[in-house]
Amino acid sequence: MKCVSIAIDGPAGAGKSTLARKTARELGFLYVDTGAIYRTVALKVLRAGADPSEESQVIPLLKGLDISMDYGPDGEQQMFLEGEDVSKAIREHQISGLASKVSAIPAVRDFLLEFQRTQAREHNVVMDGRDIGTVVLPQADVKIFLTAAPESRARRRLLELEGRGQKTDFETVLRDIVQRDEQDRNRPIAPLRQAEDAVLLDTTRLNLEESLAAMLSLIKEKIHL
Repeated sequence: MKCVSIAIDGPAGAGKSTLARKTARELGFLYVDTGAIYRTVALKVLRAGADPSEESQVIPLLKGLDISMDYGPDGEQQMFLEGEDVSKAIREHQISGLASKVSAIPAVRDFLLEFQRTQAREHNVVMDGRDIGTVVLPQADVKIFLTAAPESRARRRLLELEGRGQKTDFETVLRDIVQRDEQDRNRPIAPLRQAEDAVLLDTTRLNLEESLAAMLSLIKEKIHL
């Protein structure tokens, strides 16, 4: 029986991970946070003292790189780097920008592409990222492009970071989000863009519950769950 795949793309801070996780739980699907996978590579690069923008420094680190993914009793995705659970470490604020730079390297994307596609072949998945509907799962059953105004995304990200005990301010987070948008839209490999057959969902004026309801409605219209 063919597995069902739902692709959710969008810019940084749009709430992709939160909504994708809740959507997967509602549908009984597996949630795959591809951003966490790239963040894990970025953490490896950081620990190695390499420049995430330099292919010549990053590519050698891919040889024998041990990355794995598992799920806790609560269904939360856990990332492991060389056997170490780095699920919390990859959420440090500095990792976000590093992940964007690392993900622009073709060799990194090639290295992780099959890893991601395997999950969709073997499970019903809700997968979120920046090029899921355009590159990773171009044949996904449902494609949603999730977005919100930069200021709205910055406020949400600030609350998220403060909830983890990370000290920062609104202006810094907003600046980082705008910069991340620019990097993701203009990178030469798999730039951030809405797939032609994706449905746009703008959550600027929606709270979490309203956003989740809208997303579930779109999905059920498409695959008649």
